[in-house]
Amino acid sequence: MSPQPQTNDNKHPRRIVVAGGGTAGWMAAAAIARTMGRAVELTLVESDAIGTVGVGESTIPPLATYNRLLGIGEAEFMRETQATFKLGIMFDDWRVRGESYFHSFGLTGKDHWSAGFQHFWLHGRSKGHDQSYDEYCLELIAARQGKFAHLPDDGMNYAYQLDSALYAKFLRRMAEADGATRIEGRISGVELDGESGDIAALQLDSGERIEGDLFLDCTGFRALLIEQNLHAGYDDWSHYLPCDSAIAIQTESVRPAVPFTRAMAHDAGWQWRIPLQHRTGNGIVYCSRYLDKEAALERLLGNIEGRTLVQPNFIRFTTGARRKQWHRNCVAIGLSGGFMEPLESTSIHLIQRAVLRLIRMMPMGRVSERDVAEFNDQQFQDMEQIRDFLILHYKATDRRDSAFWRQCAGMAVPDSLVQKIELFRETGRVFRRNEELFAENSWVQVMMGQGIMPRTYHPIAEKLRDDELARLLATVRERVAHTVKTLPDHAAYVSSYCGAARAEAA
Repeated sequence: MSPQPQTNDNKHPRRIVVAGGGTAGWMAAAAIARTMGRAVELTLVESDAIGTVGVGESTIPPLATYNRLLGIGEAEFMRETQATFKLGIMFDDWRVRGESYFHSFGLTGKDHWSAGFQHFWLHGRSKGHDQSYDEYCLELIAARQGKFAHLPDDGMNYAYQLDSALYAKFLRRMAEADGATRIEGRISGVELDGESGDIAALQLDSGERIEGDLFLDCTGFRALLIEQNLHAGYDDWSHYLPCDSAIAIQTESVRPAVPFTRAMAHDAGWQWRIPLQHRTGNGIVYCSRYLDKEAALERLLGNIEGRTLVQPNFIRFTTGARRKQWHRNCVAIGLSGGFMEPLESTSIHLIQRAVLRLIRMMPMGRVSERDVAEFNDQQFQDMEQIRDFLILHYKATDRRDSAFWRQCAGMAVPDSLVQKIELFRETGRVFRRNEELFAENSWVQVMMGQGIMPRTYHPIAEKLRDDELARLLATVRERVAHTVKTLPDHAAYVSSYCGAARAEAA
């Protein structure tokens, strides 16, 4: 006789308690409330007195998928979050001072199943076709010219630049409409079950006690549940990524918003600039060993545009990952699970990955240790792969003009990254593993932008006659140039499609 499916051990719906709000808390609450409905009883506890880091304003394309899964209309979402479109990131002064390169979200050229387009481009260079690799990427050329439009058949790959605080408020309204309950209050204690060691309840300053079956730790760097009470452990990766401090500030907009984020390297780290509809997000990331807080703030304020709108937000962090991001009946979401500096805009993406992965693995009755082990393995692997991509920017550099860059150039890096770099350097090949986040073209653009050029290429490129190769390369360039020429100005397109000011005036 076949065993019967396991049913819920409790007679009431599974009680899920989200500790903390902000982007992480409300992304989790909105997705669970919209997906699970009456199958769960969802409560979020947050305090208006506790601030959020609030610097995750630049995103990557999978956020559009998350929004679609939740049935969020894009134009409404962008109006509510003062968002602009993002086609990639401009990196200034990373390989050498005075030089820039662009990491776009698009495909470059046209791949063959056996080899990426870079192999045909490299062969073309050997034949005297000296056009830049950039000219074969639609998103990259559109970004440089400040243009954007939705194209048929998802012909433009893009993400968003948004106000993360407004995004959290937008998701809160949605989650509450779908049945989530918000409780205002500061968590004063975490009550553990004496027998199992699981979390039994949260205790609030008011004396209220919030019981639950599954707890989501969205308390940010404090990691109040997963670390302070359950001691899940943390892998420190600061020996690979030495920046440990950041300062964020917002300024008024002084020019039309461009469809890309800028990452500007300096002698002890880098600075970001993110153009939204109503303002610009700015920040400096640095290593406190080489730059103190006062000098970092002076440098930041000396390289911004427009009047400052808020007081500077000073942030200290240790790059790394929680060893167990699901431990007992607690799941870490967002910064409580680890921190990857915002160089490639992965903070909101890691929240999204954890939330959607948890929903797919939502337990019916008791938590399965197999689920926990699989969740932790996948989460940790995601973060390791992102870590390697971030390290690449620091390690592969010709800069030796400061102690910081000399340290980065000389540091040992993970074997997994060494293999990626040397494989590309020797053969022009990039292999991705287990659905890793960054596509082949991302690795190609950043490695070549940082100065790693392949010594050879796939022999299939030589299958083309010289005239066939010339025609292929010219056709791709001309198609990109023609399409970009037809695109409207990005700022004008945003204004007509989802302009927040226009909507408010109406």
